[in-house]
Amino acid sequence: MTELSQWNNFYVILGSSAGALIGLQFVVVALIADLPHARADAEAGAAFSTPSVVHFGVVLLLSAMSAAPWHGLRSVAFFWGLVGVVGIIYSGIVARRLRKQNAYKPVLEDWVFHLALPIVAYTVLLASSVFVHSYTHIALFMPGSAALVLLFVGIHNAWDAATYHIFVTNRGKPKNKDTK
Repeated sequence: MTELSQWNNFYVILGSSAGALIGLQFVVVALIADLPHARADAEAGAAFSTPSVVHFGVVLLLSAMSAAPWHGLRSVAFFWGLVGVVGIIYSGIVARRLRKQNAYKPVLEDWVFHLALPIVAYTVLLASSVFVHSYTHIALFMPGSAALVLLFVGIHNAWDAATYHIFVTNRGKPKNKDTK
């Protein structure tokens, strides 16, 4: 039994939350798709909506892998490092998508929540794999902290996208004749 087994409940709660939020994200995207939009921009979706699903998926993956019955920390630490590196690379892809899309000009808040905070979370995840053997107690908090940051980033970004579609893209459009 490893020190990680003490984190089981934490990762079960975190993973369940991420899984539920992935499902809700799909429901919201499906509902928004049915709205009569004047413009649907796939590049903006790849820049703003897809990262939320990816971050929720990473939290679910981290939770599943961290709650698995490992016999030691070496394998799971390698996994944390690998996810951290891939996440940093993916953040670079998101940065390029944010700059490339033309549907919306990102503001400071967008850069912080879509780029800076995820990079910090993935860097912390990578660092946890480096420090797990020398500073075990502290290093075990690092993947949990990174996962929480990614969960809250995903929640913020999903909310931001939903409210943008409701209050900005539908503003001034004529209502359906059947509604009052």
